[in-house]
Amino acid sequence: MDGLAIALFLSATFFGGVATGLAGFAFGLVVSGVWLHVLTPLQTASLIVGFGLFVQSYGIWRLRRTLNWRPVMPLVIGGAVGAPIGAWLLHYIDPGDLRLGVGILLVAYSSYSLSRTHLRAVPDNIPIEVTVGVLNGVLAGMTGLAGVFVTIWCSMRGWSKDVQRSVYQPVLLAAFVASAVSLTAAGAITVEYGKLFLMGAPALLAGMWLGMHLYGRLNDAAFRKVILVLLLLSGLVLVVPEFIGR
Repeated sequence: MDGLAIALFLSATFFGGVATGLAGFAFGLVVSGVWLHVLTPLQTASLIVGFGLFVQSYGIWRLRRTLNWRPVMPLVIGGAVGAPIGAWLLHYIDPGDLRLGVGILLVAYSSYSLSRTHLRAVPDNIPIEVTVGVLNGVLAGMTGLAGVFVTIWCSMRGWSKDVQRSVYQPVLLAAFVASAVSLTAAGAITVEYGKLFLMGAPALLAGMWLGMHLYGRLNDAAFRKVILVLLLLSGLVLVVPEFIGR
């Protein structure tokens, strides 16, 4: 890569670190739009997974005191069931139509929620949690978006910001582990990948430090708005290219 490409790569990595330090997800959302202009799609996917393993593990360790496996396991189990279903459905469903539908759903949900100052918390329900996990896994298998439905579910539970992150970050970590196994088997981990990982690691760490610092200053209401804004941006990222392409 030339100097400009390196600068773009490192800048995107830094801001991706800020986003994931602040919200616990959205690293791939932030970096992919830039990385895909300077890296190959396989390098982009592999680095998102590699960095994702690190940031989610670190985030879980930071929130270990609030970690509760009871609400995590149904989501992880459902995701393990849903991911291969999503990969299988790719043979029968137009990915563009799927991205458009999910994008519209995210825009509608986040816009509605942002307009409400308070929403009634959804009660504990294991069958629904497993279903959310399955839907989350199906979407991850089809689009690579591993945290959409589980993040929405956690935001609907009325939990504090620490409890929300201590639930959806282990689910994201499980998805990244599964992706890492698949990418390693496909031969994506190369010497060039290692160089890019080491090059981006300092920028990632600096961004995460800033993001976690900002996270510490947020109350639960402000954190809810951050999550909804990121979900809204995720929806727009899915919807806008589909409308432009049509």
